[in-house]
Amino acid sequence: MKTIDPAQTTLRDLSGYLNGAIAPRPIAFASTVDAAGRVNLSPFSYFNVFGLNPVTLVFSPNNRARDNTPKHTLLNVQEVPEVVINLLDYSLVQQASLASAEYPRGVNEFVKAGFTETPSERVRPPRVAESPVSFECRVQQIIPVGQGPGAANLVICEVLLMHISEKLLDENGKIDSRKTDWVGRMGGEWYCRASGNAVFEVVRPNQRLGIGFDQLPEAVRNSRILTGNELAQLANIEALPEQPKILDFSRENQNLPADADERHRRASQFLAGGDREKAWLMLLA
Repeated sequence: MKTIDPAQTTLRDLSGYLNGAIAPRPIAFASTVDAAGRVNLSPFSYFNVFGLNPVTLVFSPNNRARDNTPKHTLLNVQEVPEVVINLLDYSLVQQASLASAEYPRGVNEFVKAGFTETPSERVRPPRVAESPVSFECRVQQIIPVGQGPGAANLVICEVLLMHISEKLLDENGKIDSRKTDWVGRMGGEWYCRASGNAVFEVVRPNQRLGIGFDQLPEAVRNSRILTGNELAQLANIEALPEQPKILDFSRENQNLPADADERHRRASQFLAGGDREKAWLMLLA
């Protein structure tokens, strides 16, 4: 392992390590206005949701690393404590990158990057009409963390109103992750795209607890074939299949391989297809 001491590392190198390791990061495409009503639009990947009651989003327009000057977004929310946090999908990422250019204060990045302003209902900054999801927010608090170049400024926002494109919703009016095409920020100039085969489900433990790794049969727990992820899927079952089911599976599949590794490979295939029960039956038959 390479060990990094932040106190002994340049800001440039620290940024590379942190942004490359803590990734992907969602992107807050923040629209703000200054006291004169001039609009600013800029993306920030130091961003996430932090609470539900009230709905709380936090992003950080850090001080510029090269000269310790504040970002225009920070100056704006200090003057007008309101912001719209728009989310980015793949269709908008190149325009958002253009909006990140350091134009002089007062230049409207909506115009520079080709986005459409649409009026907000509860706050003064406009929304990005092209964004699939937007949050109208009141800035509750700005917390400076440090004072030098690269220092964070945590902008804590309470969501007053959410806008969600109908194109993202399923028949129950909920967001369907299979319909989204989000982008995430990586290190350097890299991004990633969360859509298609890159989006997958992980069944969370519910109130009926899974048996856990410690209750896996030793031959399964010490498998040379099954990965930690696959063992976790197996360990998330409430109870092992009962003997009658195992016998039925054996009768229906009379040519089961005798080799343990081959059985584990087939169990892995069942897990890949989302059939945990058949994976267990293959292991126990």
